[in-house]
Amino acid sequence: MVCRFSTRLLNISIASFCKTQELNKAEKALIDARKLGYSPDIVTYNTLISAYCRLLGFDAAYNFFYEMSDALRQDRVTPDVVTFNSLIAGATRDRLLLVSLFLFAKMLRTGILPDIWTCNTLMNCYFKTGQPQEAIRVHQNFLLDGLSPCAATINTMINGFYENGYVSNALKMFWNYQRRGVSLPIITYNILINGLCKSGRLYEARNMLKELEKSGHKPNVITYTTVMKCCFRSGKIDQGFKIFRDMKRDGYTFDSYAYCTAISAFIKVGMKKEANDCTGQMIKSGIRLDMVSYNTIANLYCKQGKCLDAMSLISEKGSESDEYTSAILIDGLCKTGYVDKAVEQLKQMKADGQKTNSVAYNCLIDRFCKEGRLESAWKVFNEMEVKDSVTYTSLIHGLCKNQNFSLASKLILYCINDGVGVPRSANRAVLRGLRASGAKREEKDLKSKIRMARYLRR
Repeated sequence: MVCRFSTRLLNISIASFCKTQELNKAEKALIDARKLGYSPDIVTYNTLISAYCRLLGFDAAYNFFYEMSDALRQDRVTPDVVTFNSLIAGATRDRLLLVSLFLFAKMLRTGILPDIWTCNTLMNCYFKTGQPQEAIRVHQNFLLDGLSPCAATINTMINGFYENGYVSNALKMFWNYQRRGVSLPIITYNILINGLCKSGRLYEARNMLKELEKSGHKPNVITYTTVMKCCFRSGKIDQGFKIFRDMKRDGYTFDSYAYCTAISAFIKVGMKKEANDCTGQMIKSGIRLDMVSYNTIANLYCKQGKCLDAMSLISEKGSESDEYTSAILIDGLCKTGYVDKAVEQLKQMKADGQKTNSVAYNCLIDRFCKEGRLESAWKVFNEMEVKDSVTYTSLIHGLCKNQNFSLASKLILYCINDGVGVPRSANRAVLRGLRASGAKREEKDLKSKIRMARYLRR
């Protein structure tokens, strides 16, 4: 009784450490318990393996499992279906299909029978690696083996179909279960509505919302936010705002995602007062602001010309920021005339190890070109690891503005040779410039190569 109680206490301790992401303490608790003569059970090891997969990735989890093989034997503990499910899920998260299949085969060789969660994980793995037909085969095989699908199985299939562009299959599966009288949870409806919205099928998404209400479920904040975002993206701004007002009227508790969706839409259509009001409500509500929330507020400040306030806000957040943060701040600083400040900000973010993307660099190049500071634009251009069509287009227009048509022509030729597409407006600007400056041979050669590139792309 004492031993069993001690093992249960050990499991609770390890689960607590794993929950707070203190894996070193969890491992130490396991080692200390074994030294004191307490025997861990399979729950102990499964908790640690699951935490390793979630926090450190599959490789770390599998190494721990391999290193603990002797300890498992000493404790007379045999891996079970949960052990393998955790490892297969970890491999799936990293899109390691062959590893997932290897673990599944190893589980069968060990004599452990798979359960419905094994099925769900394998299907998810096939969907993630773009093999929906194999996922369907796994689903059918498990049904033939007598396993009953749970809500997670249905959700995995429907979401997988959507992610791979099989919208009709997702709907067919949903209606099949509906006809069989299977009661589906609200998360299934949310997945369906989200998939239809992402596929641009707003009308069907709204019909599914009505179907949800008929089923006896009450739409939650995720349901409404999904449809609201779809309305904004498809240009149906009034419908999106109507959903937002209805949610407020019906007393829904907004999360940061719902607020940010509405704020971004207000900014997009120039309704800055409403965006400010909505931001104030979000802050007053006391909800925890995530990086998306900070980026949304920073974007609002920048649109209002308050870029220094945006920088202070991100500084309050600390070192955590993403590539969107850098793009928002650099774009805002450039547009409000703080170009040198934007350069300093970008350097500081890089020095702090924060993520940046080509959008931030493109903003700087565009602003330098517009101000005629071509040397500075070239310097930023040469610092970039990844250059896109926008990068080259900004620089080409900048060179044309400064009458350097010969260099602009060479840049277009480089784009053609490297397979980078630039807009026809950039090509026309260079050709006009070459013609006006008397470089007719160069104009003729460039025109010929542009035509050839278009022909090859067909």
